[in-house]
Amino acid sequence: MSSEPFDLDRFDQAILRVLATEGRISATELARRIGLSKSPTQARMKRLEETGVITAYRAQLDPIKMGQAHVAFVEVRLSDTREAALQAFNKAVLAIPEVEQCHMMASRFDYLLKVRTGDIQDYRRVLGERISALPHVASTSTHVAMESVKEAGV
Repeated sequence: MSSEPFDLDRFDQAILRVLATEGRISATELARRIGLSKSPTQARMKRLEETGVITAYRAQLDPIKMGQAHVAFVEVRLSDTREAALQAFNKAVLAIPEVEQCHMMASRFDYLLKVRTGDIQDYRRVLGERISALPHVASTSTHVAMESVKEAGV
């Protein structure tokens, strides 16, 4: 699979828009919605999967109903930003399930993490025991979300 952008026509884009919100839609219904017959729609879906544009199909979960309503964004500064240190941090952060997202930043800090927990006490434990213990962490700064306006989608 190439990491190059894939050329998407209007039918491909329509397929992706529908699948992003309705991953379990039937091929027949998807074809009807985008204005193609079933066979070409299925061929396009297969091509989008094979080229890596579609990477997975999964259930979208409601974190609040699962008791994970607390969202914090954590700025992380590292004490060392040489490649080996970055790789050590990257590998270790993958093992923390409460970290939903991790982005290396071009900013006054090195990484931005999205952390989801049950409440502020759970977050404090994760920050103190897991995030602060990650390799090369020099400091952190937390921003607590009061409300999520948009979380998923294209």
